[in-house]
Amino acid sequence: MGTDQPLPGAAPSWQPTATRQALESRARQLDWVRGFFAQRGVLEVETPVLGQCGVTDVNIDSIGASPRPVAGWPHPKGWLQSSPEYHMKRLLAAGSGSIYQVSRVFRDGERGRRHNPEFSLLEWYRPGWDDEQLMGEVADLVCGWLKTPEPERVSYRQLVQQHGGVDPMTASIVELRQACYPLTGDPGMVDQLDRDSCLDLVMSFRVEPALGYDRPVFVTHYPASQAALARTSEEDGHPVAHRFELYVRGVELCNGYWELTDAGEQRRRFEADNARRRELGRPEMPLDQRLLAALESGLPECAGVALGLDRLLMLKCGVDDISEVLAFPAERS
Repeated sequence: MGTDQPLPGAAPSWQPTATRQALESRARQLDWVRGFFAQRGVLEVETPVLGQCGVTDVNIDSIGASPRPVAGWPHPKGWLQSSPEYHMKRLLAAGSGSIYQVSRVFRDGERGRRHNPEFSLLEWYRPGWDDEQLMGEVADLVCGWLKTPEPERVSYRQLVQQHGGVDPMTASIVELRQACYPLTGDPGMVDQLDRDSCLDLVMSFRVEPALGYDRPVFVTHYPASQAALARTSEEDGHPVAHRFELYVRGVELCNGYWELTDAGEQRRRFEADNARRRELGRPEMPLDQRLLAALESGLPECAGVALGLDRLLMLKCGVDDISEVLAFPAERS
């Protein structure tokens, strides 16, 4: 096994891109994950890979399973899931207790050194916990597997000020765009960016590459406009999200929340996502009415996190391209 590429004009290679050693490490990783949660009494579950709804999140493009209705499928369209989150929250609302899932998930337009359209995601939820408690468990799982020091916790605001040179909470849109001009060769494009798009650019090019080399780092207290499915509160007079991400050696591994449980607020956020999609000329997504009904019935107070297992394996194996830990990436699928 290896990463050899076919010569120009040759037949496409049938060989896997991951070595035998990488495949063995993936198997050990799954054993580690399952043993970790078994010791803590967290139930493993399975939920659909093909669902009735995708996600409204402007930063994620779901993959439709078919341009026409799927034979035997009772809905107008099916979507390959970008995360098991919605289905898992329905289980939580039904009284499942603490649960985790290792799932195959799909996202359109994502292919690169750390991205493949299909990838492995570990997602888990802890009723009765908040984001602070969940960060402790994420650290136990990740640092135990990678054998790294415990992560430090640093606010988003502090990191963007330190590495990006702007205050993400108080900077004007003009100041944010000025910070973005050196990051792209297209000033006209920068002038079209909104506040969060500018912050994403600064985060991607200035902040993320500097994180997690001395020790892993949790980024916390994101701007409330980037809350997604997290609760919000105020810090120093500014609204912030109870959201965290973990970085190790410049690699983002996970995204976690103290989960929003208010069905009305969740519906408003879904609708705001679709309004932004319309502004960007992107297709609107149907709202997941079953998730909203589950929230209305009573989602327990909980914290949840999604962690990329392929990226975690890349760090363990010391490789720089996701193809080196996948048997068959998109090009050879």
